[in-house]
Amino acid sequence: MGSKKRPFYRIVVADSRSPRDGRFIETVGTYNPLTQPEQVTLKEEAIMGWLNNGAQPSDTVRNILSKEGVMKKFHEAKYSKK
Repeated sequence: MGSKKRPFYRIVVADSRSPRDGRFIETVGTYNPLTQPEQVTLKEEAIMGWLNNGAQPSDTVRNILSKEGVMKKFHEAKYSKK
């Protein structure tokens, strides 16, 4: 996504066996690093559902989710049940 010198990223759920730019299951957000501050849109319910099903975010996506507070919500929901 994006164009030359203008990056724009989609945050997607993909099978680990598919190629990086290949097939994906669902788009769960976008990231635009050029705006000030960076513009991030996330489908939090979908992300929480995938994380609860065992999806593992990449390091970069984990950092984005942490900045937006999604990982904290996931951690609290996961460990407050016990």
